Amino acid sequence: MTVLLPGATLGVMGGGQLGRMFVHAAQAMGYFTAVLDPDPDSPAGRVSHYHVQGDYLDEIALATLWGHSDAITTEFENVPAQALARLAEHRFVAPGAAAVAIAQDRALEKAHFTRCGVPCAPNTVIATEDELAHVADDLLPGILKTARLGYDGKGQLRVATRAGLRSAWDSLQRVPCVLEKMLPLAFECSVLVARGADGAMVNLPVQRNLHRDGILAVTEVFDGCVAPLQAQQAVAATRAIAEGLGYVGVLCVEFFGLADGSLVVNEMAPRPHNSGHWSLDASDVSQFELQVRTLAGLPLTQPRQHSPAFMLNLLGDLWFTRGGSETTPDWAAVLALPGTHLHLYGKLNARPGRKMGHLTVTGASVDAARATASQAAALLGLPASWP
Repeated sequence: MTVLLPGATLGVMGGGQLGRMFVHAAQAMGYFTAVLDPDPDSPAGRVSHYHVQGDYLDEIALATLWGHSDAITTEFENVPAQALARLAEHRFVAPGAAAVAIAQDRALEKAHFTRCGVPCAPNTVIATEDELAHVADDLLPGILKTARLGYDGKGQLRVATRAGLRSAWDSLQRVPCVLEKMLPLAFECSVLVARGADGAMVNLPVQRNLHRDGILAVTEVFDGCVAPLQAQQAVAATRAIAEGLGYVGVLCVEFFGLADGSLVVNEMAPRPHNSGHWSLDASDVSQFELQVRTLAGLPLTQPRQHSPAFMLNLLGDLWFTRGGSETTPDWAAVLALPGTHLHLYGKLNARPGRKMGHLTVTGASVDAARATASQAAALLGLPASWP
C-alpha cells in the first residue's frame, strides 16, 4: 500500500465515540478526516473536517466518502461488510470486508478461532428446529447468543434446561444462534493488537476487565493484573487470530480465564475497544494512534505503558442518580483527585445504559491508582470495589 503522510484525509465508517477518538488521533497527527454516519449529531461527525450524513449502504454517501478520503476504516463491527467491499473498489480499506464479515457472525467467528488453534467454550449452532432438538445435554446450562448483531450483553439469554432453551430461542425470534456451555469463570481479559499491511504486528498489554449487566464497567492494566503464563497465552492467541485473518488494523480479542487456570476465547472486535481506552493516558502510543498508523501505512512501534491504569466506564445512569431528573455528575470533585483523566464523548442526551464517556486513573503505583479509582467511583455513585 502507499504510505499516506499527514495532510492526507482518513475516512471512517461510523460516527460514535470510537470514531470520535480516531478522528482526534488523526487530527493530532496532521491528517484531515471524513466521517460517514446517518446521525447529524454523531460524536465523530461533529468534530471531523467532513461529515457525510447518509446510510451506510447509500451509494451517493459511499461515493462522497471515498471522494473525500485517501483510505477508510470503520469504528464498529456492524457496518455492513458489503459497504466496506464497495469502498475497497476505490480506496484502501482496513480492516477489510472479509474480516469484518467474520466478526459479524458468531458461528463464523468461532470457526475461525478453531482454525487458528485457539480454544473456545464448547458450543453449537442452532439455526433450525432439528439442530435445536439435537443439542447435546452437556452444553446445558449455557448462554444462547444471536449469531449476529449482539453486543454489550444484547441478544444473549442464559438457559438451564431444554425447555428453557426452546423458550429462549423463541424469544430471540428463532434467528440463527450459538449456544455456549457455561464455564466456571475466574476473570475476563482482552488483548489489542495492531497489524500493518506489511504483516508487522504490535500489541498493548493484557487488560483485565469487569463487566456488569453485560457492559464493561472497569478495566485495570498493570504488570501482574493477569498471571504471566495466561497473559502470554492471550497475546499469542490474539496474534494468531489476526494473522489467520490477514488482518490490517486494530483488533481486540476477549478471553475468559477459567477456574482451572486455562483460557478460552470469547469474541473479537475488528476495531479499537472500550477496554483499550486507558491507552490514551497511560501508554506512549494509544489504540487510536495505532489505528491511524495501520490505515496510513506508517511504521508500528511496540507501545510502552508508563503508568498503572484503571478505566471506569461512564454510562448515562450517572446522570440520574439523584432521582428522575437529569443532573450532570460532579466532575470537579472527580478531577480534584490526582491522576484522573476525563473523556466525555460529546453525546447530547444521557440515558441509562448509554456509553457517555470514561474516566482513566493513573498513578505512580498500582495501589495509588487503585485507591484513587475507588475514590472516584464513590464520588460518582459507582461500586467502589472490584477484584
